[in-house]
Amino acid sequence: MAADPAPAPTRSLVILGAGYAGLTVAQQVHRLSRGKIPIVLVDRSPAHILRTQLYEIDRIAASGGNLRRWAVPLASVLEKTRVQVRTAGVERVDLAAHTVQLDSGTIEFGALALCLGSVAAYYGVPGAAEHTHSVYRLSTAQRLATAIREMEIASIALPGERRPRVLVVGGGSTGTEIAAEIASTDWAAVTKPGARRPDVLLLTGSLPFLVGFPPPLIEHARELLVRAGVSICYGWNVTRVEPDRLHLEDGSVLRFDIAVWCAGLQAPPTVAELPVRHGRGGRILVEPTLEIPGYPGLFAVGDVIEFQDPKTGQLVPATAQAALSEARVAAANIVARWNGTELQAFSYRERGAAVSIGHGAGAAALDRLTLWGSPAALLKRLVQRDYSHAVEQGETRRVL
Repeated sequence: MAADPAPAPTRSLVILGAGYAGLTVAQQVHRLSRGKIPIVLVDRSPAHILRTQLYEIDRIAASGGNLRRWAVPLASVLEKTRVQVRTAGVERVDLAAHTVQLDSGTIEFGALALCLGSVAAYYGVPGAAEHTHSVYRLSTAQRLATAIREMEIASIALPGERRPRVLVVGGGSTGTEIAAEIASTDWAAVTKPGARRPDVLLLTGSLPFLVGFPPPLIEHARELLVRAGVSICYGWNVTRVEPDRLHLEDGSVLRFDIAVWCAGLQAPPTVAELPVRHGRGGRILVEPTLEIPGYPGLFAVGDVIEFQDPKTGQLVPATAQAALSEARVAAANIVARWNGTELQAFSYRERGAAVSIGHGAGAAALDRLTLWGSPAALLKRLVQRDYSHAVEQGETRRVL
């Protein structure tokens, strides 16, 4: 794809967000340009967070605050590169002026990669943000783990055979993994003897369970979820949340000790407020090259975009696998812009999907092959371990 005329940037490439997309863009641009393009990587955290592993609530609860398993320091990941890491929050992006307002000052950019990820979408449901937990950040996952620890310790004194109740809202992969992990954990071993296993209820809402996944994977996941001790409630959306109960659109009321919101994601306000074309959830509609329309050399990657694959006509999912794939193409195009050479269009190929369903179980689909039980769980663990190792070695181009 021929590049539109645009001056080569004389200032740094600024990458906003050090998640799966942002870190990969930084590593790939540095590699492809042989360190010639100055790069500034901005993130509120000094570590790369392994967000797809934050469903491991029991391990977080048992970690004693040692979160190294889920947070890889950026300084160590990028120590062999010339990438400058800046720890700061992003407040505003001015695409026309080529500036970013941080909570610690303003920086200019010649090229931009917008990789700020996503935040929980509450869809205007009253009380949802105030009275539920989420696991989309390490800090919120840690708060959930602490709350469950406290709930489990308190369960020792519950009267009769009563057990604490956890409601998980959202029947996608995150909600499924969280519900299964909480239900299948031996909380007495994690907290104190006598702690009672919680009743766990997964509310799928009006969307089908694990919508978008291959049907064989869905059926195996559903069976494994029930075996893990999770009850599934289909069909009704949440209309209101109070401190200890939530209301469904059929008028029913469900009490809870803890509620976890996994009902969907949207672009962060910084992205949704940009004066560009947006799709669902405030995501940016980008060019086939992943550039922001009207702004040559400025790219958006990962969860912040809505991208319809020109070859398949399908929307690319907001997954880590897709973000890594997009990041590699965006990095190549950033270097192409810098060199004044041809840009390439992004096209996505799904390599498979895997969902953890509690301890030692999972469901996975690879092309026409479906795995479930311990083989699927092993596959997911191997992919996670391979990615973690690759990040630490600066070799994310080789995974997923």
